[in-house]
Amino acid sequence: MKGAQPGETSIWKIRLQLMKPITWIPLIWGVVCGAASSGNFTWTLENVLISAACMLLSGPLMTGYTQTLNDFYDREIDAINEPYRPIPSGAISIPQVTAQILVLLVGGMALSYGLDVWAGHEFPTITLIAVGGAFLAYIYSAPPLKLKQNGWLGNYALGASYIALPWWTGHALFGDLTWTVAILTLFYSLAGLGIAIVNDFKSVEGDRQLGLKSLPVMFGITTAAWICVLMIDVFQSGIAAYLIGIHQNLYAVLLILLIIPQITFQDMYFLRDPLKNDVKYQASAQPFLVLGMLVTALAFGHAGI
Repeated sequence: MKGAQPGETSIWKIRLQLMKPITWIPLIWGVVCGAASSGNFTWTLENVLISAACMLLSGPLMTGYTQTLNDFYDREIDAINEPYRPIPSGAISIPQVTAQILVLLVGGMALSYGLDVWAGHEFPTITLIAVGGAFLAYIYSAPPLKLKQNGWLGNYALGASYIALPWWTGHALFGDLTWTVAILTLFYSLAGLGIAIVNDFKSVEGDRQLGLKSLPVMFGITTAAWICVLMIDVFQSGIAAYLIGIHQNLYAVLLILLIIPQITFQDMYFLRDPLKNDVKYQASAQPFLVLGMLVTALAFGHAGI
């Protein structure tokens, strides 16, 4: 969960650590949600295999690229917060990291174009999403913009990358990506902003020393924890209200029922001690968030938006 294993010597395990496989799961799930929201997915062998290829794009390739790139540009701050990570510990060299970034990026671009060809797109929608995601990952991690220096912009960029981008990709693979779906998933990504804030609590001391304006640094631990949970709950509730507005009442009720245990775990773990309980909170509460995403996607597909 923390993305590093001290003392690892196998170069392939180190490369995998840099790609942080645990972070692939939300992106893979986002592809599932996108396919569901298209309303066109059917359980054929071809569709399952092409969905798996799309998950490979969103998870191991593009998320692996993003995580490796982020660790590359975070090596100074990691030397303060988590010096045992692969790059600051010297377990992998800078040229090896650079090569990994390029291989993952080129592989992602090639696969995204292949998916566009399979889908018969005249306009390479999936390739454009991949290019946009790669660019967003770069400006998030790298100077001079380094969006992660800004708690609001950086965390929203992360939230959108975890919710909107894979959702768009899965939807475009099996249907026509509409502006309505694009805007609604960007709205949903504001809940993802709350999830992204969770990762900032473990880095408060290093962020403060290097002048990074994460929300825990700007507002303090307690206030930032409240901002985190409110962003998650308020914007999910907004989506539930939208589903009622388009007469998808059953799906709205299911979404609300998933928000309730999420609030319970927020109170049990995160609000009481976000520094100590961040991993426990994510393991207990986030499954309800991702199930809520699928409920929403099915509602979109049923409504034909």
